[in-house]
Amino acid sequence: MFRTALRNVLAHKARLLMTVLAVMLGVAFVSGTLIFTDTLSHAYRSQAAKSYAHVDVEVRENADSSAEFPGISRKTFDGIARLDGVAEAAGRVDGVASVADRDGGLIGGGLNNAAANFSPGKDGKDGLYAFTDGHGPTGPGQVALDKATADKGGYDVGDTVPVALKGPAKTYRLSGIFTTDATSVAEGGSLVLFDTPVAQRLFLRPGVYQSVTVTADPGTSSPELAAAVRKLLPDYADARTGQELAKEKIRAVTGDTSTLNALLLAFAGVALFVSVFLIANTFTMLAAQRTRELALLRAVGASRRQVTRSVLIEAMMLGAAGAAAGLGLGAAMAAVARSTVGFGGGKIPDGPLTVTSTTVLVAAVVGVLVTMVAAWLPARRAAKIPPVAAIGSAHLPATTKSLVLRNSLGAIVTLLGAAVVVAGAGAGGSTGGQVVGLGAFLVVIGVIVLIPLLSRPVIAVIQPLLRRGFGVSGKLAGQNAVRSPRRTGATASALAIGLTLVSALTVVAATLAHSADTITTDIVKADYMISDDGAGMDASTVAALREVEGVRAVSREESGLMTIDGSWQQVTGVTPADFPEVVHLTVVSGSLDTLTKGQIAVADDVARSNGWKAGDTLPVKYDDSKTGRVTVGAVFESNEVVSPVVVPTDVLESHEDETNILWIYIKTDGGTTEKALANALAGHPGIKIGDRQDIRAHFNGEVDTTLNVTYGLLAMSLVIAVLGVVNTLAMSVFERQREVGMLRAVGLDRRGVTRMIQLESVVISLFGAVIGIGVGSFLGWALCETTKADVPGYALALPWGRLGLFLLLAALVGLLAAMWPARSAARLNMLTAIKTE
Repeated sequence: MFRTALRNVLAHKARLLMTVLAVMLGVAFVSGTLIFTDTLSHAYRSQAAKSYAHVDVEVRENADSSAEFPGISRKTFDGIARLDGVAEAAGRVDGVASVADRDGGLIGGGLNNAAANFSPGKDGKDGLYAFTDGHGPTGPGQVALDKATADKGGYDVGDTVPVALKGPAKTYRLSGIFTTDATSVAEGGSLVLFDTPVAQRLFLRPGVYQSVTVTADPGTSSPELAAAVRKLLPDYADARTGQELAKEKIRAVTGDTSTLNALLLAFAGVALFVSVFLIANTFTMLAAQRTRELALLRAVGASRRQVTRSVLIEAMMLGAAGAAAGLGLGAAMAAVARSTVGFGGGKIPDGPLTVTSTTVLVAAVVGVLVTMVAAWLPARRAAKIPPVAAIGSAHLPATTKSLVLRNSLGAIVTLLGAAVVVAGAGAGGSTGGQVVGLGAFLVVIGVIVLIPLLSRPVIAVIQPLLRRGFGVSGKLAGQNAVRSPRRTGATASALAIGLTLVSALTVVAATLAHSADTITTDIVKADYMISDDGAGMDASTVAALREVEGVRAVSREESGLMTIDGSWQQVTGVTPADFPEVVHLTVVSGSLDTLTKGQIAVADDVARSNGWKAGDTLPVKYDDSKTGRVTVGAVFESNEVVSPVVVPTDVLESHEDETNILWIYIKTDGGTTEKALANALAGHPGIKIGDRQDIRAHFNGEVDTTLNVTYGLLAMSLVIAVLGVVNTLAMSVFERQREVGMLRAVGLDRRGVTRMIQLESVVISLFGAVIGIGVGSFLGWALCETTKADVPGYALALPWGRLGLFLLLAALVGLLAAMWPARSAARLNMLTAIKTE
């Protein structure tokens, strides 16, 4: 039977090509995900090990201590340096700094731009930095840059370099250029080194360090040295070995890559699930086309089990071939993804593409297993072909009993799933979301089972249009589309699954976008929003904006923490006089004017849960542990723009070590241009000026990004679905050669045959699209209902334009999928086709 299976594969290799492609794409998604995440994990693991390679012990803040961390004093540092077994100790100060290029633009990724101190040892070198040119900074007017940043900015030793902390950039003389294994540089950011006293003054306090790195003498173990160092430390500090810190960092990275891995594999699972329909359809059609052949095998003594085994062996061969090709394609996809992430700014640390034995094994198992599982039911049906069928080539239709059972089961599962979805939508919240997820699974499974039954009534709706618009070709296309409901249903299911997910997410995204529009229209009244990707903004940024002609109001938003009446609260600091002009809060009680008197405003849900009301005076504990009392001057409707507690910036800043401006809202008289604002902020690298459209994107940008990424991840499933349409039509043309020949003989020309196949393809694609969009919109509504309590200005928004676009794209997909089968059908030799059995 193995030789028989091999001969069948070789004999039908053209018809099995799409199956191999489907398996290849599904396996490529899985293996590409594993290779990509393994590569990420290996790169970050190596980077973590490198960053602590020169550190035996590090002293830092004790995470388990509740005491405030004031830094490591000079006295403690000197005690550590004098310990036996210490070869060298270096005090470290870290901060954030941005480097501007010669045009004033920001160099490096804002989140990864860092600053540190240069701490030379007895030999005048700092083990963390290897200088390729010049030397470390030795005074208040000098800095050193990492080589990548210096190259991007075109800076050489001795040049003047603009460096910004919070506020406008100041110029420093470049003393040296270095290479380093620091994480900030490895991930695409910049690193600026200052002289130690300068770094302490800028980022901490004179004579104080944020951490201390210790190098052990030869013969002294890191754990022993860490134990000795701990004896010198106060409760708020702790000593950890470099190996412990590297492992801790690796664990964090592993958790992040595991989450990414699970997400990508979920989409890969969708692609594989879609490929099951293509594979099952292929083997079902092959079994039908080989009825006489399989019956002859039975007639000469082959048992049902042998016939089943023969078909499964064919599936195993195809799965193995697809898995091998998929592994290679997956490696290429991972390499492209790696370079794309680097190009996008989120640079991945250098490292090789990692292909593990586990990935190879998973690719092989997934490819073979998915193919054999998909082929199992067709193999069983093939084994049931009786030997008497060898007399003719009649295809054996499904029994009435099996169709009734299938349709009844599909209806029950679909109705049960729909009821569960509606119940989850009514429950709302995270629990409701989980219930909707369970119901969605049941609905999709039920619809897949029911889809052959649905094909006749749905396609019947458009059959009159086909007859009127395309004549005989249209009539034949409509009849062919419903000739085999199971085949049509299986082909359409693949497309329906992908469009169900896409449509559901599109409905959710449209609803959230409507909420974002509500925020920007009804709440945020500012004309511009200033943000910063660099080291941050300070009071000088606000002052510069106030000087711009035509600017009417400037309100900065700061973030902070307070404990009010025993309840920990996230607070927003605002400029009291200008805030009402740039942000409109719906006041429930009290007045926002009380902000100018040092009082606070509280969101209604927080006030209700804590029993607060306008006029109440409450005890407060600030972030610096100082206490006092505050008065609730206003209660406003909760929204996504500000935190539940709004306070004047003066109140917040008097208890914060440094200003933390998130963004600045600007209201103008209508004549101020973005260019005028940019001129006022010249010398602030990293500053971004956003108009009304950018403000909307700020509140809805994550939704748009997530939706686009999801579209991209589901693209593989849709490609496999298209292959399914191509495969079904190509095999259908082969199966109907005699019929096509007869149509040609009675007068249907080649153009008519081509149009018939094209219309059949479009009908099947549109059928799958209608089912997918319908189910997806229903599930999207349910998901939106579960989140409406957390979405300000909630209103369901059905994106009719985009859903209509999906239908048009489905029709286009049908046309493209029909190109090869239609061309093959039109080129059939009339007489040869008629003689085909």
